[in-house]
Amino acid sequence: KTVALTGEGLLQIVLVLFISFFIYRDGAALAERLRSGSVRLGGELGGQMLTLSRNTVMGVMVGIVGTAAAQSLVTLIGLLIAGVPGAMLLAAATFFLSMIPIGPPLVWGGAAFWLYDQGQTGWAIFMTIYGLAVISSVDNFVKPLLISRTASLPILLIALGVFGGIIAFGFIGIFLGPVLLALGLVLAEKWTAGLMPPAAGRE
Repeated sequence: KTVALTGEGLLQIVLVLFISFFIYRDGAALAERLRSGSVRLGGELGGQMLTLSRNTVMGVMVGIVGTAAAQSLVTLIGLLIAGVPGAMLLAAATFFLSMIPIGPPLVWGGAAFWLYDQGQTGWAIFMTIYGLAVISSVDNFVKPLLISRTASLPILLIALGVFGGIIAFGFIGIFLGPVLLALGLVLAEKWTAGLMPPAAGRE
C-alpha cells in the first residue's frame, strides 16, 4: 500500500509538472483566453472568480515549497542531534519527498531504523518521536498558514480545502480543494448579499 501511494503521488506530481510546463510556455496567451472567457460567461464576477483561483493556486505553490523547506530544516536538526551520517543529503531528500504523500517518513523512519540497527535504541526512539511530533506536524500547520497568508483567505477554509482535497483527489487535491472552497465561499457571500447576477432569461 505504501508503494502504491508513493507511486500515485509521483505520477500526480509528474502530471502537475507536465501541465505546468505548457502553462509556463503559453501562459500569457492562455491567461488572456481564460480572462476573456470568464468575463464573457460571468461578467465582472467571472473575472473575480478567475483572479481568486489564480491567487489561491499561487498560495498553494508557496505553501508547498515553504512547507518542504520547513520540513527539510527540522529534519536536518533532528538528524544532527541523533548523529545520523549524511544529514545534509537526507534533509535535501526530505525537501523533495515532502511534496508526495508519506514522503518525509521515508527519511526519518529510515534514519530511526538505521539507528536501531546500530544498537542505538534510545536515539531510534527519539528519531521516531521527533518525526511524528515535529517533522510530520509541520505539514499540518505551516502549509495552511502559508497558503492562507498568500491567498488572503481564512486559514480554516484553507486547512479544510487542503486536507479534504487530498482525501478526495490525492496530490492534485492540494490545488483543487482550496480553489473549490474559495470559489464556493465567494459565491455564497455574493448570493447572500444579493449580488449574484440574474440567471439568463429572467428579469
